[in-house]
Amino acid sequence: LDRRPLVAAILGNAIEYYDHSLYGLFAAYLAVVFFDSSDPAFALLATYATFISSYAVRPIAGLLLGRLADLRGHRFVLILTINLMTAGTFGIALLPGHEEIGLWSPLLLIMCRLMQGIGASAEYTVATSYALKYSSKHRQQLTVGLSNAATNIGPFLASLIALFLTYSNGGSFLESGAWRIPFLLSAPVGLLVLYLRRQSIESSVHEDQVGPSEKVARVPMFTALRGHWGMMARVIGLGAGQRVGTFCLQTYFVTALIRQGVDGPIAMLASILICVIGAPVSIVGGLLGDRFGGRPILVTGYALYIAVTVPLFHVLGVSIPLSILGMCIYAILNNIIAPALSHSYIMSFPQDVRGAASTLNFNVGTVLFGSTAP
Repeated sequence: LDRRPLVAAILGNAIEYYDHSLYGLFAAYLAVVFFDSSDPAFALLATYATFISSYAVRPIAGLLLGRLADLRGHRFVLILTINLMTAGTFGIALLPGHEEIGLWSPLLLIMCRLMQGIGASAEYTVATSYALKYSSKHRQQLTVGLSNAATNIGPFLASLIALFLTYSNGGSFLESGAWRIPFLLSAPVGLLVLYLRRQSIESSVHEDQVGPSEKVARVPMFTALRGHWGMMARVIGLGAGQRVGTFCLQTYFVTALIRQGVDGPIAMLASILICVIGAPVSIVGGLLGDRFGGRPILVTGYALYIAVTVPLFHVLGVSIPLSILGMCIYAILNNIIAPALSHSYIMSFPQDVRGAASTLNFNVGTVLFGSTAP
């Protein structure tokens, strides 16, 4: 089997979550730069509101891009999503702060976040669907596990860069403008990933072109989706808990530690540890899913989720070792159920509507439960 579709998925998912994680990791600093710092609590809430606003466009954007993937194949959409995400992240690095241009600063920040949101709306599901289309029937959960592992690689790189910069710049981190460097790096990284993705897709003998057998999908979008709304609602509900966990791990916990007095470098180190744990656990989750099926993994994982969530939030900030231990346990549970859950997001729907249906249910769940979690 051709592994290049999986490579294309991994590369895109990594950069999506690199871009996504930067905003969460630097939320406490972005609040000072782009909002009125005279009221720190309001500034931080406004920063998270901007974070949420980018998700407002994701259900519609994902639906349209997913439908485009159904009709025209994956290639066009996968190239477009990389370009949009990279442009939005790089744009944040170039924005003047609130002290320079006042209200225009947060407005331009929102525009950049919207661009990121449109690109990210179809990236994960379309890329993973592309990989699944050419994977072995006996290794589908592992394929999703590898794709999901890439969602830990992006945050890992973002956290590693953030740790180095916060440690090396100390108290002058904001004043020196060092916070802009990880956002600037998105341009060369994005161009590299774009090149590698184009090579992976274009050189693949399995390049997916829409053939005669798929012409049944060329009907109005909502007509094509008719009969699948009930399944989408069930899948959205199934993924609610995991979406909350993902966003807490990648955007909330680091900020919570910093606000409770933990040094920035230590908080970033905790974020790196979560990513280091998450990637191999996701692969293990995929192997277990292929061996035992997705249902037992989801039932067991969610039962443990319920058991540990409240104690985790009680120990967060009590002490650094306890906080990191709780975050690591949460990361293990979150990633071990992710392959089975993502597989259900995508493979619960027939090929002719898979792009539109999977992007819609994934993004609705993300907006309702994930983006509002922080």
